[in-house]
Order: sequence, then C-alpha cells, then structure tokens
Amino acid sequence: MENARPSIMTALFRDPDSAERAYGALTRRGYGSDEVSLLMSEETHKRHFRDKEVARPDFETKAAEGAGAGAVAGGGLGALLAALAASGIAIPGMPMIAMGTLAAALTGAGTGGALGALIGGLIGHGIPEEHARLYDRGIRQGGIVMGVNPRSSEDARYLEREWANCAAEQIYCPPFRGSDAA
Repeated sequence: MENARPSIMTALFRDPDSAERAYGALTRRGYGSDEVSLLMSEETHKRHFRDKEVARPDFETKAAEGAGAGAVAGGGLGALLAALAASGIAIPGMPMIAMGTLAAALTGAGTGGALGALIGGLIGHGIPEEHARLYDRGIRQGGIVMGVNPRSSEDARYLEREWANCAAEQIYCPPFRGSDAA
C-alpha cells in the first residue's frame, strides 16, 4: 500500500554545527523534536557531548546564537540530542545511537551485528540503496543523519533548500505522498 508509511526525507551532516542549523530550519517550520529522526555513531555522540545528558557548552552556545528563539529556550539540536538518553536507543550489535522513526527501522537490522546492517534497515524503510550506503559511510566517518516526514510538498521543498544551505550531503527527498493542502 503506497501510503502505509510516510515518506521520510533524510540528509547527512558532517558536523554538529551543520546539523544544528538544519534542525533550526525544522523548528522554524514548526516541527517538534518528536518528529525528527537522528542516526549517529556512539563515538560521534561521545565526541560532541560530555555524556548522554549534557551537551558541550560551546555547542549549546552556538545553538542559542544561530538556531533561533527555540534554541535559546533549550529547543536546539543540543537539547534534542540530550534527549537521546531518555528516548534514543542504542541499536543492539551496532555501535550507534538512533532516535525517531529511523530507530524503529533499525532495531531488527542490528541483530546482524555490524554497522553495515544499517544499510539494510534504511533500505527497508524506503531509502534508496545508494543513499543508504553513503549514510552508512558518513556515520562511520562521524556524520549525523537527520530525517523528518514532511507535512506537505511545500515543507519538503523548503527543507531541501534550507538543508542544502546548511551543507547537507546526500539529501534524499522522495516525492511527497499525502494530502497537500498547502
């Protein structure tokens, strides 16, 4: 069935600052943290955060300066990543952390044991193999994959533009499926 699963838009960000700016684009468009998916290696999470609950001070400062009013109140990507301790999951057998709908797609994939199982989980969630392979490599190299289910084709176009301006790589934006009242 074509509308059984919403189309997820994904992109790879090579550094936390780029991911933070991209998350700011989401919040400015009215998306909440519960609508965002994140994938990163445990090493990336450890490198950019002191522990699973506290973001680096310089990361939080940049979020407050650059991501808009929501970030000042603790709504930036730093706050979202801090929530990984509560709502994110470590994928069994895979050295990674996942949050959101992509986490659910990967829970079964992790039983294979290798980070390469990420590719199968992403493909199973509707992401083309070419993108899945590049995301796998990007995560291994310290990148962050972010995803969201756009509410409208207008949102998808806006996010694609904004994420490109945030140095996103490998933006996957499937054709919008759903009622598009906008």
